[in-house]
Amino acid sequence: MKSISNKARIFGPHHGPLCTRTYQIGALALVVVTFFLTRLFDSCTYSSSSSGNRLYGSVNDAALFAGGGWPLRGYGTHLSLRIYVYEEREIDGLRELMYGLDRKIPAEACVKGQWGTQVKIHRMLLQSSFRTRKKEEADLFFVPTYVKCVRMMGGLSDKKINQTYVKKALAQSVLFLKSNLTDVVSMQIQGDRTDKRDASAFSTWKDIIIPGNVDDGMTTHGAKLAEPLPLSERKYLANYLGRAQGKLGRLQLIELAKQFPNKLESPELKLSGPEKLGRTEYFQHLRNAKFCLAPRGESSWTLRFYESFFVECVPVILSDQVELPFQNVIDYAQISIKWPSSRIGPQLLEYLESIPGSLDTSTKVLLTCFNDRYWLIAGIHFSDKNIEEMIALGRKVRCLWVYAPDSEPCSAFKGIMWELQRKVRQFHHSAETFWLHNGTIVNRNLVEFSKWKPPLPLP
Repeated sequence: MKSISNKARIFGPHHGPLCTRTYQIGALALVVVTFFLTRLFDSCTYSSSSSGNRLYGSVNDAALFAGGGWPLRGYGTHLSLRIYVYEEREIDGLRELMYGLDRKIPAEACVKGQWGTQVKIHRMLLQSSFRTRKKEEADLFFVPTYVKCVRMMGGLSDKKINQTYVKKALAQSVLFLKSNLTDVVSMQIQGDRTDKRDASAFSTWKDIIIPGNVDDGMTTHGAKLAEPLPLSERKYLANYLGRAQGKLGRLQLIELAKQFPNKLESPELKLSGPEKLGRTEYFQHLRNAKFCLAPRGESSWTLRFYESFFVECVPVILSDQVELPFQNVIDYAQISIKWPSSRIGPQLLEYLESIPGSLDTSTKVLLTCFNDRYWLIAGIHFSDKNIEEMIALGRKVRCLWVYAPDSEPCSAFKGIMWELQRKVRQFHHSAETFWLHNGTIVNRNLVEFSKWKPPLPLP
């Protein structure tokens, strides 16, 4: 008799040694145990990383900081910034820029939502150790305005804002008297290089980008609106949760989701009604994908980029002109993906699936048998290594998206102070300022700076 070979053929339906019932049960048990152990490990990893009542992340642990933090990047060894904050009564027209023409828009209405940074930064500066009440010792002068919120709530028109802000507010500030706008630092969320008119008020060399205002329910101490899900429990590969607003990229994602409903969640949301997601419902949906897509809206920036770090999905930027905050110290290529907006389509989903950990079928294989034959069992998620690594690095720096007082070691406010410190000039001048041999600053009529009278004519 011919002996049966001891070598098993594992690929294809070739005959091998007979499978006993014990072998079948053991193989099935191995599949089940491996599956549950993977889920348990995944859950433990997320539980330990997401729990706790401290502020998210720690800038000191951020290995992705290029060459270290701010002190090692030429910003100085410590923060020594002095900022003068204008009171409402000091500048004519300032109250209208904060509360609307009839002054009926409360600050509390403006502190929520994506434009709440205007109110939060003002409030934090008022309580900050960087504030000075002496104009002569100030490095920078802060003119508080809530113009975006006031405009969105119908308090002022664009034309009125421009007339009030430029012709009244800036013309009465001390820094403007010397600089005529050349040293006015603008803090912008949406600082892209082009707007609707293919022009931009943002200057990379002069202005700074600040993080968007993520809902306090996701960033403050204690229970969150929605905790991150283990990667193995997430239903979708990617999602986009926002209104289309007639924007090409957003419309393309909504149509793509109709083609691939099991991979991409992108419902046609509205501003109100049943098609609108509530605060908690929104974040519960957002956390249910491994990748959070962030296309541009009215401008190049999108709040979803920042929100994704708090539900721990990898942000995918679909906005070619976007500018990001703190680019001198954060390597965004390690915590996010930027994909050409001109290539939104099936190719995007194919790329995301190709990332190890998205649909990993090659990390491990199991062998079992059926009807006396060997079969290769694949398609089991054993590793989300690449995605986990990106999420872990993002977890370390997301504290920089949180607007917290300067007493916190890592916060958006502290990062903004570092960026502003680098913008401080020892010397200020413009086409309308001149100086003499003894250092006296004069205007073109040779009038000394101390005797200049606001408002001055705009350049």
